[in-house]
Amino acid sequence: MKILITGAAGFIGSHTAEYFAKEGYSVYGIDNFSTYYSPELKKMNADDLKRVGVHLVEADLTEDLSEKLPSEFDYIFHFAAQPGISATTSLNEYVQNNIFATQNLLDWAKETSPNLKLFVNIATSSIYGKEATLPETEVPKPVSFYGTTKLAAEQLVLGEQRAGKINACSLRLYSVYGPRERPEKLYTKLIKSIYDQTAFPLFEGSEKHSRSFTYVGDIVKAMAAVIGKENKINGEIINIGSDVEYTTKQGIELIENIIGLKAKLEITPPRPGDQFRTTALIKKAKKLLGYQPETSFRDGLEKQVEWYRKKFLS
Repeated sequence: MKILITGAAGFIGSHTAEYFAKEGYSVYGIDNFSTYYSPELKKMNADDLKRVGVHLVEADLTEDLSEKLPSEFDYIFHFAAQPGISATTSLNEYVQNNIFATQNLLDWAKETSPNLKLFVNIATSSIYGKEATLPETEVPKPVSFYGTTKLAAEQLVLGEQRAGKINACSLRLYSVYGPRERPEKLYTKLIKSIYDQTAFPLFEGSEKHSRSFTYVGDIVKAMAAVIGKENKINGEIINIGSDVEYTTKQGIELIENIIGLKAKLEITPPRPGDQFRTTALIKKAKKLLGYQPETSFRDGLEKQVEWYRKKFLS
C-alpha cells in the first residue's frame, strides 16, 4: 500500500506520515519547506520522518510533480496549504498555495494514479465562518482569505469527485494542538513565552473565544480510519474534532498550571477574520469512521509541554 502525504514536514502532516510508516505502509511525503515559519523547525520534523522510513521530497505542489514523485499511489492525504489567518499573508499567496496547488495535485493524481482508492482533502473549520458550530450540510460562510481559499480547494476536489474523475472526501479539522504545533499557533507560542518570561500577545476579547481543541493524535486516528472505507466516504464532507469546548482563557490557565509559571499577557487589537466559537459536530465522523476523540485537553497539553521541553530546553 502506497500513501502520499502533502505538507508532510508540517505539524499534522508529519504525525500522519510517521504513523503510516510505523504501520508498515510505503509512505512518501512532499513539502516545500516554506519560510512562513522557520524551515529549520520543519527540518526537525523531517529528520524524525526519515528515521521511520518516510521518503521525503522537497518540492512545491505547483511544480511538475511527475519529475518529483513516483506514480500509482493508493491514498493521497492533502495537508499542504497556506495556513492560518494572517494579516501579513497576501491573497495571492493563499490563492497560489491553496487553490492552484490543489488543482495541480489533482491533475497529477488523475494522470499518474488511475487506480487511486481515495484522495483525502484536509479542510478546516474556518470554512464555516465566525461560528463554526454547524453540521456538514450547512452552507459555509468564511470570513477570511484562509477560510475562503480552503473552501475553494475543497470544492475543486469534490468537483472532480462529482464528475466521476476521482474518489475523494474532505475532512474539516477543528483547532488541532499538540507536539510539533506551528510556532505562531496559540499553545507553542504561549509555552515559549512562559519559559522565556516574555510577553504573550493576546488578541482583545479572544480569551472568551471557545474552541473544540483537538489533540493531534486523535486527528491521526481519523486519518487511519479512512483506510478501507473509500466506498463509504467517497464524496463526503466530515467534521473531525473534539466535541468538548474550552475557552482560550481555560487553555492558558491549564498551561500555566502544567508549567507552574504565569504568563505575561499583553492585550493586542482583535484579529480580523477570527472565529468566536467552534464546536465540532462529529456525529457523521462517528457513524462513518468510528471516530471518537480520546485524549483529554489536559493530557494533550501536558504532552505538548513535554515535547517543547525536550526539543528546545534540553
